[in-house]
Amino acid sequence: QVQLVESGGGLVQAGGSLRLSCAASGRTSSPYAMGWFRQAPGKEREFVAAISWSGLRTIYADFVKGRFTISRDNAKNSVYLQMNSLKSEDTAVYYCAADTFASLLPSRTISAYEYWGQGTQVTVSS
Repeated sequence: QVQLVESGGGLVQAGGSLRLSCAASGRTSSPYAMGWFRQAPGKEREFVAAISWSGLRTIYADFVKGRFTISRDNAKNSVYLQMNSLKSEDTAVYYCAADTFASLLPSRTISAYEYWGQGTQVTVSS
């Protein structure tokens, strides 16, 4: 099993930046892809970004391209989401997730991820 803990959320003004972190523990010796998702009030959870085990492959939702950057540090068992130029519509709970069946090709699909963190709230004021 893999346990995931997110941090770094908070309140920020529109146009500002935040960096989310996700620390993994447990079965971290096997390679796995990681993803970030978000869920706004009254909306379904949606894909934000994902990264392969090596970090060489990254994919993004269209609405964050050019603003958000996903990265990882396997030595620290951590994945990060740098969020710049934040907008009020980015307000949501952000979740990191682990796909232990894939290491090379990160997925946009929620059902591909077996392990999830508890989420961290990001609030962007306009």
